[in-house]
Amino acid sequence: MATLFTKIIAREIPAKIIYENDQVCAFLDIHPQAPHHVLIVPKIEIATLNDLTPDNIHYISALFLAAKHIAHDLGVADAGYRVVMNCNKDGGQTVYHLHLHLLAGQELGSFGV
Repeated sequence: MATLFTKIIAREIPAKIIYENDQVCAFLDIHPQAPHHVLIVPKIEIATLNDLTPDNIHYISALFLAAKHIAHDLGVADAGYRVVMNCNKDGGQTVYHLHLHLLAGQELGSFGV
């Protein structure tokens, strides 16, 4: 079943795509939680972090390398940024297509961890 993100990747739903390569697509979140809020998704459907396998684990590194590239492009790499991945309902996941949030552009504070 195609997810919202699959439809964005296929250009069936409009989105402000800011980065793309053969493995990932990154676009602006429509409900930003920071001045810069980018969603970075693999171009294949992996529902949750729990669905990673040895065959698709390389998409995790592709997501983080894209985040690094985007942070530099946005000019926030040196000031700092946050990357977050939610997993399942209690973890805050609302779209079941693995994705990384990149948040930046303001001091984000700590989680107290």
